[in-house]
Amino acid sequence: MRTASPDLLAPETWAALAAEHAERADRLTAGHRARRARGERHAIEDFLFEYYNTRPSLLRRWHPGAGVTLEPSAGGPAPHTAWRWYAEDADGRVGLDVEAFLTDRRDTVAFVHRLLSATASRPAFTGCFGLHEWAMVYRQERHRHELPLRLGQAGTDAVVEAHPIRCTHYDAFRFFTPAAAPLNREQPTRSTQPDLEQPGCLHASMDCHKWALKLGPAVPGDLALDCFELARDVRLLDMQAAPYDLTSYGEPAVAVETPAGKAEYVARQRALSARAAVLRARLVDVCAGLLRG
Repeated sequence: MRTASPDLLAPETWAALAAEHAERADRLTAGHRARRARGERHAIEDFLFEYYNTRPSLLRRWHPGAGVTLEPSAGGPAPHTAWRWYAEDADGRVGLDVEAFLTDRRDTVAFVHRLLSATASRPAFTGCFGLHEWAMVYRQERHRHELPLRLGQAGTDAVVEAHPIRCTHYDAFRFFTPAAAPLNREQPTRSTQPDLEQPGCLHASMDCHKWALKLGPAVPGDLALDCFELARDVRLLDMQAAPYDLTSYGEPAVAVETPAGKAEYVARQRALSARAAVLRARLVDVCAGLLRG
């Protein structure tokens, strides 16, 4: 087993950290789990679990991160010994087997490192005003969410036609309607993703959660939940600024078709981007540490 540093956690320390992590994760996913048990849908929050394939049971599983070793307790080694990519040494200490993890995930780690480093290197652009969500319903009678449009179809189309569309995020752009796609100033593709993503983008901020999931047990538990919590907050603004009427959820609109709405959107976008910058830097450090071996 190969680790990156000699950090060693006593059993009472890692047990407390694991319990606190599980409690926090349960709080963050309580609404989703309750709705799922009742068979209810939620247009805002379901995205975090369905699009990102987030499983609450895995989100509550605490990982110490690469380079941290867990001392055995009186009852035996840490439960991590039964989890994928962990290994136990002769003294019963458990930690992430970085070599085994990289055997399976090196290409993923290298891609995430490249993408997030490139994203962080660019200035934040905050002039998109969340119009990607409007472009996803442009001139389309059937929509992704069973919610009414605040301005109706004609009013929504008029907003799209009155504004420049400047989306740099491929995974948002690929959901544009056929009529909206040619209106975008950029034409992102999967291959150009590392060349275009920039830190002001809401979806790039939300994707910190995606990349934390991809890096799995190499990401310390607190960082993983910080990324999920950021994604939850970003998703709320993403939908408040969308053309949908969210009054059924008790959420006010950020009316980006107005000067006041644009100003609110940009202010909140910048605050979320600042949070994402800190988490993105930590994820880059995780990747760099793994690749250094």
